[in-house]
Amino acid sequence: MADRGVDLAALPKEVREHLAELELELSEGDITQKGYEKKRVKLLAPFVPQTQNVDVSIQLTPGLSSDPTSTPNAVPVAAPRQHRAHRSGGTRDDRYRSDIHTEAVQAALARHKEAKMALPMPTKRRSAFVQSPAENCTPPDTSSASEDEGSLRRRQAAISAMLAQNLQSPEYWINRSVQGSSTSSSASSTLSHGDESSSVPPDITSSVPQDRNSRVDMPPNIAVRGMSRGQSRSSMMDTAGGVPAHSRVSTKIQQLLNTLKRPKRPPLCEFFLDDSEEIVEVPQPDPNTPRPEGRQIIPVKGEPLGVVSNWPPALQAALARWGATQAKSPALTALDITGKPLYTLTYGKLWSRSLKLAYTLLNKLGTKNEPVLKPGDRVALVYPNSDPGMFWVAFYGCLLAEVIPVPIEVPLSRKDAGSQQIGFLLGSCGVGLALTSEVCLKGLPKTQNGEIMQFKGWPRLKWVVTDTKYLTKPSKDWQPHIPTANTDTAYIEYKASKEGTVMGVAVSKISMLTHCQALTEACNYCEGETLVNVLDFKKDSGLWHGVLTSVMNRIHTISVPYSVMKACPLSWVQRVHVHKARVALVKCRDLHWAMLAHRDQKDTNLSSLRMLIVADGANPWSVSSCDAFLNVFQSHGLKPEMICPCASSPEAMTVAIRRPGTQSAPLPARAILSMAGLSHGVIRVNTEDKNSALTVQDVGHVMPGALMCIVKPDGLPMLCKTDEIGEIVLNSRAGGTMYYGLPGVTKSTFELIPVNSGGTPIGDVPFTRTGLLGFVGPGSLVFVVGKIEGLLSVSGRRHNADDLVATALAVEPVKTVYRGRIAVFSVTVFYDERIVIVAEQRPDANEEDSFQWMSRVLQAIDGIHQVGLYCLALVPANTLPKTPLGGIHLSETKHHFLEGSLHPCNVLMCPHTCVTNLPKPRQKQTVGVGPASIMVGNLVAGKRIAQASGRDLRLIDDQEQSKKSNRFVLRLCSSCFGLQGVAVSTATCSQLHKRAEKITAALLERGGINTGDNVVLLYPPGIDLIASFYGCLYAGCIPVTVRPPHPQNLAATLPTVRMIIDVSKASCILTTQTLMKILRSKEAAASVNVKTWPNIIDTDDLPKKRPSHIYKPPTAEMLAYLDFSVSTTGMLTGVKISHSAVNALCRSIKLQCELYSSRQIAICMDPYCGLGFVLWCMSSVYSGHQSILIPPMELETSLPLWLSTLSQYKIRDTFCSYSVMELCTKGLGTQTEALKARGVNLSCVRSCVVIAEERPRLALTQSFSKLFKDLGLSPRAVSTAFGARVNLAICLQGTAGPDPSTVYVDMKSLRHDRVRLVERGAPQSLPLTESGTILPGVRVIIVNPETRGPLGDSHLGEIWVSSPHNASGYYTIYGEESLQADHFNTRLSFGDTETLWARTGYLGFVTRTELLDASGDRHNALFVVGSLDETLELRGLRYHPIDIETSVSRAHRSIAESAVFTWTNLLVVVVELSGSEQEALDLVPLVTNVVLKEHHLIVGVVVIVDPGVIPINSRGEKQRMHLRDSFLADQLDPIYVAYNM
Repeated sequence: MADRGVDLAALPKEVREHLAELELELSEGDITQKGYEKKRVKLLAPFVPQTQNVDVSIQLTPGLSSDPTSTPNAVPVAAPRQHRAHRSGGTRDDRYRSDIHTEAVQAALARHKEAKMALPMPTKRRSAFVQSPAENCTPPDTSSASEDEGSLRRRQAAISAMLAQNLQSPEYWINRSVQGSSTSSSASSTLSHGDESSSVPPDITSSVPQDRNSRVDMPPNIAVRGMSRGQSRSSMMDTAGGVPAHSRVSTKIQQLLNTLKRPKRPPLCEFFLDDSEEIVEVPQPDPNTPRPEGRQIIPVKGEPLGVVSNWPPALQAALARWGATQAKSPALTALDITGKPLYTLTYGKLWSRSLKLAYTLLNKLGTKNEPVLKPGDRVALVYPNSDPGMFWVAFYGCLLAEVIPVPIEVPLSRKDAGSQQIGFLLGSCGVGLALTSEVCLKGLPKTQNGEIMQFKGWPRLKWVVTDTKYLTKPSKDWQPHIPTANTDTAYIEYKASKEGTVMGVAVSKISMLTHCQALTEACNYCEGETLVNVLDFKKDSGLWHGVLTSVMNRIHTISVPYSVMKACPLSWVQRVHVHKARVALVKCRDLHWAMLAHRDQKDTNLSSLRMLIVADGANPWSVSSCDAFLNVFQSHGLKPEMICPCASSPEAMTVAIRRPGTQSAPLPARAILSMAGLSHGVIRVNTEDKNSALTVQDVGHVMPGALMCIVKPDGLPMLCKTDEIGEIVLNSRAGGTMYYGLPGVTKSTFELIPVNSGGTPIGDVPFTRTGLLGFVGPGSLVFVVGKIEGLLSVSGRRHNADDLVATALAVEPVKTVYRGRIAVFSVTVFYDERIVIVAEQRPDANEEDSFQWMSRVLQAIDGIHQVGLYCLALVPANTLPKTPLGGIHLSETKHHFLEGSLHPCNVLMCPHTCVTNLPKPRQKQTVGVGPASIMVGNLVAGKRIAQASGRDLRLIDDQEQSKKSNRFVLRLCSSCFGLQGVAVSTATCSQLHKRAEKITAALLERGGINTGDNVVLLYPPGIDLIASFYGCLYAGCIPVTVRPPHPQNLAATLPTVRMIIDVSKASCILTTQTLMKILRSKEAAASVNVKTWPNIIDTDDLPKKRPSHIYKPPTAEMLAYLDFSVSTTGMLTGVKISHSAVNALCRSIKLQCELYSSRQIAICMDPYCGLGFVLWCMSSVYSGHQSILIPPMELETSLPLWLSTLSQYKIRDTFCSYSVMELCTKGLGTQTEALKARGVNLSCVRSCVVIAEERPRLALTQSFSKLFKDLGLSPRAVSTAFGARVNLAICLQGTAGPDPSTVYVDMKSLRHDRVRLVERGAPQSLPLTESGTILPGVRVIIVNPETRGPLGDSHLGEIWVSSPHNASGYYTIYGEESLQADHFNTRLSFGDTETLWARTGYLGFVTRTELLDASGDRHNALFVVGSLDETLELRGLRYHPIDIETSVSRAHRSIAESAVFTWTNLLVVVVELSGSEQEALDLVPLVTNVVLKEHHLIVGVVVIVDPGVIPINSRGEKQRMHLRDSFLADQLDPIYVAYNM
């Protein structure tokens, strides 16, 4: 930066003022970081101490100079002392780094350092297995361990300092207020943070231990309904969440928010319209984008292919000639593992063995009449890279036998990466026979019978060993047929595409011969030369030069296998020195490794070389490798003109090669290009920022006899302009002819006709696509800048994967990356490609270094390439899929990434940086039908007011309840009986009445209570609970039912009991003797103050007295009982239920479900609150039917209890909760046959109603219906009910109404609070089912929660309800009258302003269906979408957590459950992992992908936890707000927390 060495205090006052203004502009977002830096540099430039600046010449410069400073990418030779210090580590990892972008990377990182951006480090769980102190045990593997406590404290101190600094800046307050205004979380979260001292939040309604699988109702701490929805939404942000400053999680979230304040690059495109059907459109092109300006390119011709008189008519003829005339001339020398010569194959031996093999193949494999092989058949060649001799014999033997060899790699295991694709190649080529050596055959994986294993995807192969001892000498009269080279296929070379598909490129005999002739001419090969080949001899340049052209010219080839190179990188240089080789065939990595190892050999001499062919001279780091190698070995006799890069592709074979120069010849050229220009496909000389420049060297001229064009890579093959990057296409006799067996793909690749700018073909000569991107420079020199398959097209700009690898390798990888193994690919997410980098992490790399490296790579790629990374992952060393030669198998890596089987040990997702095509945030507008419209009538502009009502209640004279002779049966699974499902207690109404009277007498005698006092009922589910309820009513008390504390988990469950007792101001507690002892025990005293309990009365031993009188309420509006419950937002609320409401509710249920005295109903749900309590305690007494009561906790010990009871008693109507249904679906779904064998038959069930306060879980109810269909369950039987705090039962599917409807709603519209019905299967559709028929006497209307005006039926709004059984109000210790009026006695702002409504707090809509109701009118169906308090308002749109959670749960098989919530505008996704912990990090990208793809939201934090961590209440509903508070208080013990950048 410009201010290095500048004393800011000493600057002139006006300069300091300008700097202060700049700082302010940056903090307020009026200027980007880049703009700020430019202006700052300009201001400080006159005051910077002058240093020597290197002026880089940006043009096509001649130059392979010996001066290391003459090129930007030159690598200076390290000083000897430094070199030794590096090598003392015992590793050679220096060779796996890239120096091409080192200088640029340092500059880019320096810029980011100035910006002081601190990225929050992911949180990993510390190992649970290390019990002893760190000093006494072996430290765990650092790759999976988290930071130590010291480093955590240090980092937190640094973050706190950063936060303190931010608090003083105006930017902080501006951003904060913006976040506050647009965040919507729980309406009840205001009081939820309260006292942070209690480590475990209390439990309210669960009687199960709070272990991994517990289902609990947890208000996070004391949280009582006492604030309106409007208040809580704004005040939540003002308290900063109430999370203590030391909270590790929230500090990291603040740190993440700080990183997201930077201006994005490129800026967000705002092109989304509210009513648009399209989600994203192509952004408008930037007018500043560079465009090609040159003239149209003219095809480039290579020099004519000379005709030499002694060239053979076919390659086999050349072998025959040398085998006869130069039998003792060496053809091939193979090296052993130590790099020493193993054997030498002479031309005589090569000829005779090939002849034997050809004879054996044609005459000895089958019978004379039925030969196994015929000329033209394809044969696989399976030979290891360490055995070139056997391969040569096999290849030439096949040519002599006129069968077509298909060289492939040796399969090492059944599940080799890409093995299936090799099988596809063999299948498409019709290969049935494989040639191999004896040693190789023994090494192939075998079955237990000793047979060769059937490899995945491979056709059945017959294996033939080609060792000399197994070959037959041909008879004297047999001679091979050697025709003149023609267009028949000579051999097939395999080629893997970007997607991983392996295809076979067929090369004809004439192409093979012509290619050898062209190479001979271009490289000036002479007879008897020596060539050192380091490349794979089965394909590409290794085959073309080292096997084919060498035999044509009687060259002696020394083959250096890859295994030798790994052990001794200098071995090829030693071979050149020892054999005085004239030509060496290498790749950049061989130059790089040899350069780093050269100090081991000082007496090597390379002056014999006339040509050093660099086979991958087209990649971006070839320049630095060539320059560095030249700098080191120039003193050993290497001359600049010897280095000859070349470009090739499997389809066109050699495209261009630099001709070997002489000392007087002009030096080769290089171009220093702007990376920004390259990303737009144009050639621009870099004149501004040398750090974003790419230096490329030429690859010489086009091959002799070839014609070359540059065409546009996409769309029509139109000729490019002279300053445009395009795909190189070639017309030549010396190239491949087709993809064998794939005529469709062949046509588009091998039969291309380029067209000019007018669209007319330039001729009728077909060209072949090479897959190389490049341009033609001055003097017809060819420059290659990348490959089509390495092209990543992001937001209309093209980036080369090799360039990104080079940049990543320049970021000090030695500490972190294992052997330079980095894979770069793109995945399509949300209508654009996103760049993913995966690297292998060194085993000894620590967490902090790895994260530091990842952060620096992000910054370097952002600074140099101006592109954001989507994901950066580190995997353990040696775990990425490998190609046969040890490279990274790119397509398999991508496949593993997308299916979640990569198992990374570190992940950094950066969707905020690179996803810039999100829809524009919605600006809210007023919607709905206005007051003027109402006056016209209900049908206004095609909209109907969204309202519906149930049947009118008929007046029924209710008889005295206690006179009805019904009875209760409570069924429990009791081990003392030794039988399941035996009734443990029963009671008729008479017995119940008598027991209730005794309880009344005890209350009046022992309790000393007054009429209207509250009494807590603390009982397990049973008859006692019902009797105590009526006992309280007889005494004139108000009962409050509370779930008893769990004896094994008092610390978590007892504080909630205490809280309800305190909030309800109970005068006494009715309970059993056992529970009374628990309340007064020492264990209880550890959690609560047991001395301040109200009077406790145990009802086990009751007096045999009757009360003097039974209390009768003077009016029906008097309170009957208090209903306390915990909402899904974690809020504890008590509602007041009057006698008239109880009466009306029971009457509605009786009418709806036709519950007469002859009926039996089974209830399997908790009896402590809501409709469950009404059905358990009151409905039977009112309606006179028999109730069979099954406590849900009994299902944990006997799962089939509920279903077998339904079958045994032939129950027609049953009620349950979602948790019961889920338990049966998961636990009994696979046991239907066993249940059927036990005689369970559900055909008697007419209605099975799920009682809930949420959107119907369609997937669960459908699964339940399908699973138990075999037991006779009718698919129409299962339905849902809906109730809320203000009205316990709004909908309940009855017997008379139509079946529940299911509709499909467009999710995009739903986010805008609009309802658009679509067809089943439509994209972005959401299935919703009706919540049951509206109960008699109930009216509902859909209202805009903000304007409080009625809405049309095409809108989503809050459900308001008016009915005789509405609750009377909240019971709170504050007695807030405004809240009562707002929620229970509210009026519409226009329309029907007289009716009093209660607000349910749930969003839904009403739709008129085609079905008819009981009165013959069209049925109005009510659809519940979700809780208003739980909706997430993000980007101005309304999201429902369940929709995001459904998508997340589908993302990977190991996701057991998920929950989402927002925190300071960030979307947090919590995922329960059911698989092994090594799969935890696989979920982070998958979760981010699916939410972005399906909901167009960026996930801020992904938290991976153990199964059972997400709290669920007794109704089976997720308590997301409690989860949020536990997360922010760092109480979840997560496996992994990822903070997406």
